[in-house]
Amino acid sequence: MFSSAFGHIIFYRCLQKEPVRKVDTIAPRLTQEIGQQKSSLVEILHKTEEIADFCASNAAAIDVNGAFPVREFELIAQVGLLAAPLPPELGGLGLGIDSSLTWETLQLLKSIGRGNLAVGRIYEGHVNALQLIQTFGTKAQIEAYASDARDRHKIFGVWNAEASDGVKIFPIEDGKYQLQGSKTFASGSGYVERPFASGALPDGSWQMCIVPMEEVATVSDPAWWQPSGMRATASFKVDFSGVELDDEALIGKPGDYYRQPWLTTGVIRFAAVQLGAAEALFNETRKYLDKLGRTLDPYQQTRVGQMAIAIESGNLWLRGAADLVKAYAPTFAGNANIPNEQADKLVAYANMVRTAIEQICMDAIQLCERCVGTRGLLPPIPMERIIRDLTLYLRQPAFDAAIANVGQYALSEIAPANSLWSYASDKSSDK
Repeated sequence: MFSSAFGHIIFYRCLQKEPVRKVDTIAPRLTQEIGQQKSSLVEILHKTEEIADFCASNAAAIDVNGAFPVREFELIAQVGLLAAPLPPELGGLGLGIDSSLTWETLQLLKSIGRGNLAVGRIYEGHVNALQLIQTFGTKAQIEAYASDARDRHKIFGVWNAEASDGVKIFPIEDGKYQLQGSKTFASGSGYVERPFASGALPDGSWQMCIVPMEEVATVSDPAWWQPSGMRATASFKVDFSGVELDDEALIGKPGDYYRQPWLTTGVIRFAAVQLGAAEALFNETRKYLDKLGRTLDPYQQTRVGQMAIAIESGNLWLRGAADLVKAYAPTFAGNANIPNEQADKLVAYANMVRTAIEQICMDAIQLCERCVGTRGLLPPIPMERIIRDLTLYLRQPAFDAAIANVGQYALSEIAPANSLWSYASDKSSDK
């Protein structure tokens, strides 16, 4: 069934996970603060900062190919972050779906990224998946998957990347569907139990579907994942051939995944995670220079000043994105059944944010390296690992297309530069 080139294989149902440790052995004080009542937004954000600190302290220990942040996600589950992207009526806080909370969502993601990019990558995928379900799923699907996240502490994800042997979905008897093919960069393999593993229907259209991983047999190839950074994401290749799904596992209509502005607007989430890592570099650079007694060096002051300007620019970009999303519609990227003539504007702005923050992060990396030199980039000093992780995570697809989209939108509009990104811009004004 599989070629010899497939390498190491692991059946998902038989994958041996790291023994689960009680949360109170990991972070006693944090655990004691967790009450029976649902945490408020302020409490969640505060606890996220504490989780980020733990993530940072444990990052080096799990910087190993095939590792996964088990203890980190125990804490994430216990404080309610797995349920946080759900609406209040389903036991969540609306983070990721309530557009008025976009700024708070981005701040939360940035905090986790500051702690460990691997954790941030996987958690952002969880937020993304729950947003897709709430946008395109039926009421019954939303409630069922909400229970998985809230009560069963299932981690969701979006596994969309694939090669020539990508996933195909075939209708079979009794209203079921069978999957054939593989996903690559399947972050959280062995631990994400509710991934979107969408694929092509016989007519070529793209259908979203969620696979209950603990209920089916898939084959995972950990040897496929040999990265320089982001090692703890366990982003293996997973073969879904032979998996059968009920109709309830299909989310939305064919083509919904690629609908705009939902597809592109989501990039502001991973941009926030990336900026969190840039902030971590800034913090570690200052700490290192202070330890060496180099904070009075005018050249070091110049470099740190440049880093501070770059990072604050990133925060302003996130704020701008949050404000635009909030003004666009009550729910993230709008109601799927209600067209919005401002969708192109939102897409273009999201692309600006994504590309601007990528450059900001690259500048932060270079400035950090110049500040600390070779000695500061040797383990166990954390900057070397952060740079590896961030460099890899920045390599998101379609960078040039994103910039071209911004230019295309700008050239199609008649509003002057000072109102180009305002929903109140007057399209009737002269060029």
